[in-house]
Amino acid sequence: MRPLYVLLLLVVSNTFMTFAWYGHLFIKENFTWVKNLSFLQAIALSWAIALFEYSFLIPANKLGFLGEGGRFNLFELKAISEAISIIVFILINIFIFKSGMLSWRIVMGFALILAGAILV
Repeated sequence: MRPLYVLLLLVVSNTFMTFAWYGHLFIKENFTWVKNLSFLQAIALSWAIALFEYSFLIPANKLGFLGEGGRFNLFELKAISEAISIIVFILINIFIFKSGMLSWRIVMGFALILAGAILV
């Protein structure tokens, strides 16, 4: 059950991460107040969202790490996190941001990254 909690925490963490690092690019199209944000204000907004990312990422890593009674070593945790990050990014980009089509090169590139994560 513990590995499932790790995966769920990583999904939530990566959802916040996607919104923190890419969301301000999306919401400026839909919320007029964001268009007027300065560079520093955009950074502050992103870091405010990222606080929630880290609030889920740190417990996921602690629960999942072998040295803390978990099932994964650091390489495996990072590979799992990257694979989840790509999947979450693709889903949010397609269904929420709606900012472009997936070309065969993008799909193949992400597939290779996921294959590397699975290999680890």
